Amino acid sequence: MPQRIARVVSILGHPLLVLPAALLLPAAIRARDPQSLSSMATGFAVFAALVLGWSWWQVRRGRWAHVDASGHDERRSLNRTLLAMLLVATLLAWRGLPQPDLALALLLAAGIVAIAILAARVCKLSLHLAFAIYAAGLLWPLGGIAIAVGLIFAVAVAWSRLHLSRHRPRDLVAGGLAGLIAATLYWPALAALRG
Repeated sequence: MPQRIARVVSILGHPLLVLPAALLLPAAIRARDPQSLSSMATGFAVFAALVLGWSWWQVRRGRWAHVDASGHDERRSLNRTLLAMLLVATLLAWRGLPQPDLALALLLAAGIVAIAILAARVCKLSLHLAFAIYAAGLLWPLGGIAIAVGLIFAVAVAWSRLHLSRHRPRDLVAGGLAGLIAATLYWPALAALRG
């Protein structure tokens, strides 16, 4: 039973789910323009479909053993592709949206992936945990309870990654620090951009 729970938590804690949820939830609660919310949701869905499609294609070509990209070379390839896609998404958001919040969030997400690339020689940084902690920080407009729930979920994600033997403790520490850095930078940077 713990194995099943760990798998479910790991799936729910996937970066392609937690980052969009953390960005869309506060925007929806603040009653942002429904059309921009729909556009954001569509953009995230397209992004996720591209990442998953690319991963599936790597498996079909025999370059990866599984779409989760657990192997060292698989992980390096995925992270480089994610970095490029996040940077393109950042540029598209910056040019296409009147508010800088989404573009900044995507840029910092790219920063998390860049840290994972740089840390690859030392550890297999947990992007699941990094994005779970980053997402908890993005919930700041919803108050302390939302952040606490986000952090409790991040702890569950960390447990699931250890339980499923996807990461070692140092990978989780590195991921946690990367997510914390991004979350800490987001709100002051957004205030400066709105200036």
